[in-house]
Amino acid sequence: MKNVQDRTTIYQANSLTLIGAVSLGTGVMIGAGIFALTGQMAEMTGVLFPLAFLSAALIVSFSAYSYVKMSNAFPSAGGIGMYLYKAYGHTLPTAFNALLMYFSMVIAQSFLARTFGSYTVLLIDAGDHSILVPGLGVGLLLVAFVINLSGNRLIEGVAAFIGFLKIGGIILFGVVGVWLADSLAVDFTQTTSESTITGFLGATALGILAFKGFTTITNSGSELKDPHRNVGRAIMISIALCVVIYSLVGFAVASNLSLSEIVATRDYSLAAAAKPVLGEYGLWFTVILAMMATAGGIIASIFAVSRMLAMLTEMKLVPHSHFGMPGTIQKHTLVYTVVLGLALTAFFDLTRIAALGIIFYLVMDISLHWGVLRYLRKDIGAKVWVLTTAIVLDLIVLAGFIWFKLSSDFLVVGVAGIAMVLILVLEGFFLGRQSAEGDHAHKDPKSV
Repeated sequence: MKNVQDRTTIYQANSLTLIGAVSLGTGVMIGAGIFALTGQMAEMTGVLFPLAFLSAALIVSFSAYSYVKMSNAFPSAGGIGMYLYKAYGHTLPTAFNALLMYFSMVIAQSFLARTFGSYTVLLIDAGDHSILVPGLGVGLLLVAFVINLSGNRLIEGVAAFIGFLKIGGIILFGVVGVWLADSLAVDFTQTTSESTITGFLGATALGILAFKGFTTITNSGSELKDPHRNVGRAIMISIALCVVIYSLVGFAVASNLSLSEIVATRDYSLAAAAKPVLGEYGLWFTVILAMMATAGGIIASIFAVSRMLAMLTEMKLVPHSHFGMPGTIQKHTLVYTVVLGLALTAFFDLTRIAALGIIFYLVMDISLHWGVLRYLRKDIGAKVWVLTTAIVLDLIVLAGFIWFKLSSDFLVVGVAGIAMVLILVLEGFFLGRQSAEGDHAHKDPKSV
């Protein structure tokens, strides 16, 4: 029994600054947003992909409204898990959607890790890249795990330092790329067989994945200074920064590479775009920039998602086992998160990782907006028309993305569907057993 106290989850109030929270958010967003998604989006919608980024930004602006309103009212380390609890209570919808968000965040870590490997191998002229890419990604996850064991101060310091370098570097890349391009004009009349409405909607969905990193900020509520104001501020600042950066880089890539070249180098299109303009130095600069961006994103993502799972555990919404490990629940959830990320990194490619992530995220996002609209809009002063617009836009892009994938990669849609059914069934069994054993009493979410 002497170790019981060690299991207590501890959050260090005022240990994160506004700048630190923005660094964590942009770290995940920028790492996933442009280094690997650019090529995938171009493959889906042709040279319209810069417009798909802007379309995604518009949708995310409506989507972020619920998160800002909820974070101002209920700042918490549980972030989205707590927001869902406030809307739906201790119920299956809360647990199901919270786990969808959890897995989408773990998927984002794997996406970043694979992207790190895809760029890093460009500097290595040896071995089988199909093995090196996941191997390098696994190594990065392990390093990020060690850093996350070291505490908030180190995490914030590393994230802020990397964030400053990569934002400055990416802006420099975009400006120089546009300045030295043969032509600033992007021929939007060039289309491919995939340049359809569903292709554009599918690319927009992937663009949303590039912005969804702002949700990691919601998990900082118990540790951020003045969280009732600064969580929302950090979300808005992060999104605004990324809109500018994505637009600049998207047009820089489109100005320097043909559509076929962007698609052919879809896992490392920024490095490919830098080489014609800046030569080998441009390639090295972009690869190092990508390595920093993805590394910072993984550190930030692991920090946020492990805290979310710890909160869900404390709320008795998910099962938990110590598996003989010492320390707090936070340490355990950190281990679980990294282990899941390692498995995904080792066995899934970038395209399928991204597809799984966006399906899980959009389903959860729609549920959160509906919960706020149905149960909490009066309590937090949310506008009905904004919430309704966010739901409709999410439904449109989700339907378009699934329709596109059904014709191009049916397997990933099937895997997503089976995974969601399994989560629903297992969580239903877990919560039903809890209820039968009398382990919890239902509380009105407004009273929590």
